[in-house]
Amino acid sequence: MALSKVNYNSLNVTPTASKFLMWDSDADALQASDVGGNLKLLSTQTASSSATLSFTSGIDSTYKEYIFKFINVHGASTSDFTFNASIDSGSNYNVTKTSTYFKAHHNEDDAETDLSYNTSADLAQGTGFQRINGIVNDNDASGSGTIHLFNPSNTTFVKNFIGLSNAMTTTPYTQNAFIGGYFNTTSAIDAVQFKFSSGNIDSGVIKMYGVL
Repeated sequence: MALSKVNYNSLNVTPTASKFLMWDSDADALQASDVGGNLKLLSTQTASSSATLSFTSGIDSTYKEYIFKFINVHGASTSDFTFNASIDSGSNYNVTKTSTYFKAHHNEDDAETDLSYNTSADLAQGTGFQRINGIVNDNDASGSGTIHLFNPSNTTFVKNFIGLSNAMTTTPYTQNAFIGGYFNTTSAIDAVQFKFSSGNIDSGVIKMYGVL
């Protein structure tokens, strides 16, 4: 049987940007298909002495996963960077949640290391804001990381979330914080807010992505 050969120099893949080529249903031609896991930037919030940064649009059934990336967040005071969700388009950020929190840290002077579960940062059916990480307000200090929110528009299941961040915090030391939990509601989550437990968000950027 003779082999069919394709001259790849003759293929125009411009219309298939952010896609991949696959065989069609008859396996006799190529077609474009979506690449799973691609990120679609939906919104960017930039802080400037902001009390909160809120995402009140774009969280709907279009995507099964949303990712929030916060970059070089710096607070006006030394405090915890936190987040919460809303089921009423941002009128209230008080969704009941249960979560876990553990951290690893290392001092700049190499005098202390730690890996531990932090009971003061978890929630058990709490409605308050979930701690992400503590960030010191030294001029060169900041925190960066990622929060994943899964299927927020689902009206059957609770809404799971996970997060990972690194921050310069008191002493000073580097701290990796790991959080996970669920918003214990079957109502659709349609807004998310970030803030410090004390003081404004002096500077920083938060980007919201939908996962294709």
